[in-house]
Amino acid sequence: MNDKNWQNEDAAEKFFASLDKGEIGGIDPELVPYLDSTEEKTVENPIAETEAIRNLVEFSLLAGPLPEVVEEVSADSEDDHAQLLRRAQEDAKLRAKVHQIYQQIQARAPEHDVQPSTARVQKALYYLGDPQNAYDTIHITGTNGKTSTARMIDALATAQGLKTGRFTSPHLQSVTERISLEGQPISADSFIRAWEDVKDIIGLVDEDGVRLSFFEVFTVMAYAAFADYPIDLGVIEVGMGGKWDATNTIDSKVQVITPISRDHEKWLGSTLTEIATEKAGIIKPGSVVVLAHQPEEAREILLQKAAEVGAYVRELGTDIKVVSRQNAVGGQLISVRTPAALYEDIYVPLFGAHQADNAAVALAAFEAYEGGDPVNPLIVEHGFAAVTSPGRAEIVRASPTIMIDAAHNPGGAKVLAALIEEMGYRNPVGVFSAMGDKDVEAVLAEVEPVLAEIVLVEMSGDRAMSLQRMQQIAVEVFGQDRVKLAETLPEALDEAVTLSENSGDALVGSAVIAFGSVVFVGEVRDLFRKGA
Repeated sequence: MNDKNWQNEDAAEKFFASLDKGEIGGIDPELVPYLDSTEEKTVENPIAETEAIRNLVEFSLLAGPLPEVVEEVSADSEDDHAQLLRRAQEDAKLRAKVHQIYQQIQARAPEHDVQPSTARVQKALYYLGDPQNAYDTIHITGTNGKTSTARMIDALATAQGLKTGRFTSPHLQSVTERISLEGQPISADSFIRAWEDVKDIIGLVDEDGVRLSFFEVFTVMAYAAFADYPIDLGVIEVGMGGKWDATNTIDSKVQVITPISRDHEKWLGSTLTEIATEKAGIIKPGSVVVLAHQPEEAREILLQKAAEVGAYVRELGTDIKVVSRQNAVGGQLISVRTPAALYEDIYVPLFGAHQADNAAVALAAFEAYEGGDPVNPLIVEHGFAAVTSPGRAEIVRASPTIMIDAAHNPGGAKVLAALIEEMGYRNPVGVFSAMGDKDVEAVLAEVEPVLAEIVLVEMSGDRAMSLQRMQQIAVEVFGQDRVKLAETLPEALDEAVTLSENSGDALVGSAVIAFGSVVFVGEVRDLFRKGA
């Protein structure tokens, strides 16, 4: 149930059921008077009409007077309702257009299906006047922690008063999350405008040879949108790898390399040395490179590349240290030493030692961007206090605790397992789903020691691993008795909550951990955002 001021919960439940089924005509009749209060009751696209009505509910625009007292509502109030409905309908049209554009771009080849080259993106950017050169950039690669670190750098820069643009992937719920302006997802109309600005150039480059991939198009859109805004600093996350990644068309002042582990082995290589070599490709001559903790074989490659191009290295564990950390309500307090200063008792509203490390790396990176001088402690305090990292060790429900985490590779699963142990949950139960090309056995092996049981459910999408295949793998890791299956996501969550609460332990310590594919975590998050 949405946390709205509904005075008739039965009507609200019917309303949302009709929306979920796509049945416009199924709207509860008690709500019809609100729609009758405007001359423009429908839009051309029935999906957009559904979205318009949903928008009204989501933002409490229909939580006003009950239908039985509509006659007592003043004319001004009725005009307000009509205006709000029209505004919601316009928003729905924009969202429908964004979805249409996304479908067009998604129909292109994925990044790994084209030959490794940045030439296509460079050509498109050249035709656009090289918008990526209009602002400074910090470039981020690695295997895990990229998005959280990007959001932290963004928050620090925003607190400093800089206008920021952040490019990350994949998205959790809306494609507009990939391109952020001043910490917020790009608006629907700005997304549409960004596409309109680049689509002819994209078509021109397509005609010259291999069509731009899905991710290449988004990179061009982001760089152009940032210049159009305009921004002062772009925080750019690599899509995959580094050397041949579409984002590696910028001349960044600072590069950040988060922990490297095995992922995308089909395209980046099967050894850490091969993967690190690809990721080292973003290191630029004369820049500052900030390294998180790395496996020794990856570290050697990164240090060698930095030495070759004359880049300055700042490394977590030597130049940068998390001096102390302790859990606090909603997050943790950390003290960090960087090459320039000691920053004490910083509140970070995120959980886990890995987020403390991410914060230290982000702070050192921003410090390097600012010329190496200490950052004003108030900027650090306000910046980190504003940090969010959706889908990364995020608590979406408190009683019982339900945490979501996009741990979709062995490295991420290892970090998640450490966090579960640190949080001290009793009888934690996992809910899991994955893409078909992931190393599910290695992921589940990392979390098996800290999960009492696991519930499997097949996520949406053509790339999803089948429930039967996940079951085969999970039984090998957990054993038959500890593996449960569910047909739908709500059933999976309900089963996991029941298993956790029936353990005999105190309810305060029970927890459900929904993890796996970013797409799957987005589905869980969306379910709770709508009031599941």
